[in-house]
Amino acid sequence: MRQPNFILLGSVKMSTRAYSKLETGNPKPETVAMVLPADLHMHTPLCRHASGEPVDYARRAVEIGLTEIGFSDHSPMARDDFDNWRMLDRQLDEYVAKVRLAQKTFPQLNILLALEVDYLPGHEEWIRSLAARHPWDYFIGSVHYVSESWDIDNPAKLSEWKKRDAFEVWKIYFDRLTLAAESKLFDIIGHCDLPKKFGIRPTQDCTPLYEKFLDTAAKNNCAIELNTAGLRKDCQEIYPSRELLALAFQKNVPITFGSDAHMPEEVGLNFSDAIQLARDVGYTKTLRFQKRQSRIVAL
Repeated sequence: MRQPNFILLGSVKMSTRAYSKLETGNPKPETVAMVLPADLHMHTPLCRHASGEPVDYARRAVEIGLTEIGFSDHSPMARDDFDNWRMLDRQLDEYVAKVRLAQKTFPQLNILLALEVDYLPGHEEWIRSLAARHPWDYFIGSVHYVSESWDIDNPAKLSEWKKRDAFEVWKIYFDRLTLAAESKLFDIIGHCDLPKKFGIRPTQDCTPLYEKFLDTAAKNNCAIELNTAGLRKDCQEIYPSRELLALAFQKNVPITFGSDAHMPEEVGLNFSDAIQLARDVGYTKTLRFQKRQSRIVAL
């Protein structure tokens, strides 16, 4: 029997070749027949652990048929020596210039300017000062640190997990995530079950942690992202899990999509899986942003 030359993915109809490219990152261009969600999470070399310039990411987005992307590189901290995986404060204007160049080079693609900003208690004024420095389209609030010195997803500090009870780490993480959602500093919360990155999960039920966070996100109209980078990590699962995402849908928490691309080939990667997961738990809409204002669009 002849195989069909297109795939219906929810309401998205795409060629089988385009579907394959979204799954594999094949760099050859392919036209997608219908609009895919915006990829709102991608990085630049300024974070010191990504490759490819914004124009390269934008080119890849055009190749796979995306109509909107957003750059959300790791923001500076108040101290440049805080860690070694983000841009320096003096590089913020350079970052903006790189994104503006991509916008100018690819006028057919809607390219948004954003930041992924670490939330740590006590850093709120610094985050507000960042927000005032440029006309950002959105902020992704992420928790990487459960203390001033332990970024839980850092492979160089994987041994720290052996010194801690997994549930206690997850509890601190979700407590901080809840504070981030409550702060009204962010439009989207990033990779909201990041502690699973290395496949370390508590044996205890985390549902109460999820519910407290999601209730707060819903109350503050703070979205969560479906981040496909988890499929490229030890956990081999989209952030967040189906369980957490189903709870988010029940509580009317809006969603966005992000590849968390650190190289151009990762733009839009595994979006077919993310779309299917979102639709499987009931989502039919997603958010888009402009100048920190959101609008609802069909998924």
